[in-house]
Amino acid sequence: QVQVVESGGGLVQAGGSLRLSCTASGLTFGSVVMGWFRQAPGKEREEVSCISRFGVNTYYADSVKGRFTISRDNAKNTLYLQMDSLKPEDTAMYYCAAGRGPSFSLCQLRSEGGFRYWGQGTQVTVSS
Repeated sequence: QVQVVESGGGLVQAGGSLRLSCTASGLTFGSVVMGWFRQAPGKEREEVSCISRFGVNTYYADSVKGRFTISRDNAKNTLYLQMDSLKPEDTAMYYCAAGRGPSFSLCQLRSEGGFRYWGQGTQVTVSS
């Protein structure tokens, strides 16, 4: 049984930082792309960042480029999202997701359809 669990969310002031973590079990972690999505109230879920199997290739939404950094540790089955210079508009539920396969094209689709397993989410709230 595959389990995906996020942690690290919380309340932070604008300009602050948070580091999200995601552990995945029950799958061969290093064999799939991994991504972070977010969903704000009243909005659709959007892809924030995505990373290839070995971390060579990454994708970032324009809204977070230069502020967020995605990384992974395949030995620990763990995905990370370092979020710096946070803004109130970053407030959302953040979800970790495991891709349907190894191809980085799944990241580039920028679609939930490219991901098979999802966590329950971790809330990030940025106050102004």
